[in-house]
Amino acid sequence: MQTNPTHASLVAVGDSFTEGMSDVMPDGSYRGWADVLASRMALRTPGFRYANLAVRGKLIAQIVDEQVGPAAAMGADVITLVGGLNDTLRPRCDMGRVRDLLTEAVERLAPSCRQLVLMRSPGRQGPVLERFRPRMEELFACVDELAARHRALVVDLYGAPSLADPRLWDVDRLHLTADGHRRVAEAVWQALGYEAEDTDWRTPPPPTAPPGWLARRTADVRFTHRHLLPWIGRRLTGRSSGDGRAGAQFSAELGRAFWVTPVDHTNPGPVTDWRQVGP
Repeated sequence: MQTNPTHASLVAVGDSFTEGMSDVMPDGSYRGWADVLASRMALRTPGFRYANLAVRGKLIAQIVDEQVGPAAAMGADVITLVGGLNDTLRPRCDMGRVRDLLTEAVERLAPSCRQLVLMRSPGRQGPVLERFRPRMEELFACVDELAARHRALVVDLYGAPSLADPRLWDVDRLHLTADGHRRVAEAVWQALGYEAEDTDWRTPPPPTAPPGWLARRTADVRFTHRHLLPWIGRRLTGRSSGDGRAGAQFSAELGRAFWVTPVDHTNPGPVTDWRQVGP
């Protein structure tokens, strides 16, 4: 691992986890770990450039078809790739095809950048994790094998106790809170060789009194109506939350990705305020 690194550019590829759900900004946009990481890197490097191509709901085949080519063409110093977890949550999942597609993505991205970063995604404690754990661990074994073969970094979020804590997950039980995203940014930051800003990112928040029975049941009912039933409806009708969406730094009109950079690298501010670089 490089120490005191200098990275001039970052491209993020993936699904809702990398898009930033559910780290909501005051204007309703999502920030997420990739934006937090980009802002930190920009403080270190004048002229830093960033592009987040991730889109919620995308399966690994869609990530390969829609994001990998544009990301590889950008010639970034760092590319992060997180994908395949949405596939493992589907009732019918061909893990052989998932492995093949993830392999294709890594083989195309690794030669195009100085450093490819892969991840073992976090898993929230609960029955959903237990049901899909075998598929997830098969996916993560593939991630480890590909990283070793292509000299990619692996950030192990799955093994972090803090990110298994339900308190770091949003009410939809699928996406991290702002604190969860901050911890992921710290994990990637350290993996890239930067000096730690939070040495305890793996440590869960201090214990709190568990919610009472009524509060738990109320939360369950709210979750079912607001999140679970709409999710089931999309699965049954073949729709996705990402339908019609493009990555934050992808121009559907031009059919290619573009860079953004802070106006003032000493005070980057939200990525949504950064200016576009080039056409």
